[in-house]
Amino acid sequence: MLHTKIVDSKKEKILTSNAEKFIKDSKFGASIYFLGTVRNTNDNKVVTGITYDSHDEMVIKSFKEIYNEADQKLDINDKAVFIEHVKGKLKLGEISIIIAVACKHRDQAYILSRFIIEEIKKRSPIWKKEHYDNEDSAWLKGNPITNKSSSKV
Repeated sequence: MLHTKIVDSKKEKILTSNAEKFIKDSKFGASIYFLGTVRNTNDNKVVTGITYDSHDEMVIKSFKEIYNEADQKLDINDKAVFIEHVKGKLKLGEISIIIAVACKHRDQAYILSRFIIEEIKKRSPIWKKEHYDNEDSAWLKGNPITNKSSSKV
């Protein structure tokens, strides 16, 4: 069971309640929620906000591939996964990504959640531009997108 979405920050926000509704099922005994939020400093610079941009179609494709790879690499077949990432400008403290997972057991949920966020950071075409207190801004250097067959757990 998978839900993926790019959320336009001009129109809506990521809501943890949506994730909770999606993954809630009595067959699962463990749920994990990972929230990525905008923090106030990076590399000794005062951050005032972040703008995210993405290649939406490829991001959704990468989310689906990561979900499917979890079956093979982690042997966690019975799961619910909810992934949403923002596109647009966010203020400090706002949620940029949510990954909610539900599995039968807690160790599976922790492993799956960590696998998903690490793979998204490596493979999904999402870019971020930090805005600083001196009104400067900079696109951050990301990871080159790797071929799925070369990525490791």
